Amino acid sequence: MISKITVSDRRFPLEDGAGADSIHTQPVYAYAVCELHADGGTTGIGLAFTLGLGNDLVCRAITDLSKPLVGRDIESVMADFGNIFRSIADNQYYRWLGPHKGIVHLALAAISNACFDLWAKHRGLPLWRLLLDLSPEALLATLDLSNLENVLPPDEALALIKTELPHRNSRLAVLDTGYPGYDTSVGWFNYDDETIRSNAKRAIDQGFDAVKLKVGSRDIERDIRRAYLIRETVGDQARIMLDVNQQWSLPTALLMCQKLKAMKPYWIEEPLHPDDVLGHQTLARAIYPIHVALGEHVPNRILFKNFIQAGAATFIQVDCTRVGGISEFLTISLLARKYGLKVVPHVGDMGQIHQHLVLVNHIAFGLVKIFLEYIPHLREHFVHPAKVESGVYHTPQEPGSSSDLN
Repeated sequence: MISKITVSDRRFPLEDGAGADSIHTQPVYAYAVCELHADGGTTGIGLAFTLGLGNDLVCRAITDLSKPLVGRDIESVMADFGNIFRSIADNQYYRWLGPHKGIVHLALAAISNACFDLWAKHRGLPLWRLLLDLSPEALLATLDLSNLENVLPPDEALALIKTELPHRNSRLAVLDTGYPGYDTSVGWFNYDDETIRSNAKRAIDQGFDAVKLKVGSRDIERDIRRAYLIRETVGDQARIMLDVNQQWSLPTALLMCQKLKAMKPYWIEEPLHPDDVLGHQTLARAIYPIHVALGEHVPNRILFKNFIQAGAATFIQVDCTRVGGISEFLTISLLARKYGLKVVPHVGDMGQIHQHLVLVNHIAFGLVKIFLEYIPHLREHFVHPAKVESGVYHTPQEPGSSSDLN
């Protein structure tokens, strides 16, 4: 039984330019933390990720929106979580402030993630194992597929999950080999050229074969120089992702992708305003075979549906601390699977949870195993930090979603 809920505002200032991009120049990595306290002493931890200022507003929303969970048994909650998720998302007062986006939806992410963490701990299982052990019907019951009826009705979602059941065994090897990672901390926007060069060399030496560089400068020549510098440093075989953080207009994006074509970017991430579906569609068609990645600032399954239907991206970067939590993450992953797209979550500094979810995506949904973003800046603050060695995430074994903070 959930006896009480506590909420906390946890902020972690970064140093020496870490975490900076072309728009978020002085980030403070922060979590709005929802704790569901159950009888017997088990506590479910749910995190939503922000950049500091405003984190307290998310905490206020968590406090109000989570009240209906008090006095409920976690097993009964999760047996009907899709409907509970929808009822919280459609709170008649808070919905006016969204709907399904911004502060309110970040609060829902923390609440949803806390429910899944408590459920996994209650059963004594790591989150990935809990989700893989569920029957297709029980897994579907955790999802809210409303407003997706035209593209992913419940019977089709259930059939998709069941279709993959016979193929799971062929994908279980990832539990032993680990899930590949890529290094984002190589190329933060504020780092000078020599720092990104030495960071790139270090990443390759540590076993990563993919790195990310932040671009989106007002000085386009700076971006071009640094992109080619990274390519020269890591060689032709490594994958390089370029992250614009929404700072280009469509004409600028078309120009820049032409100038960057020769350094062979693996993808161009968040090139335009995050609500510009048709702009991304135009860009994706124009720059192919360079691919577009997006999702860090796409807040819900409906907008993801629109981007996917428009063919506006190849890589779907859904983040369970930015959409409505693990439930909506899984819904969006199923949607991407139906359309044959690739899911590579945006992480921020939350590889902690996503290391579980990429295993479920690959094993249960049949999504292609690519890699998972790795950012190490908050490792020391977690009880069970993700274990990444030789560029690979090792499969977590502790009960829960690896979200407990020191």
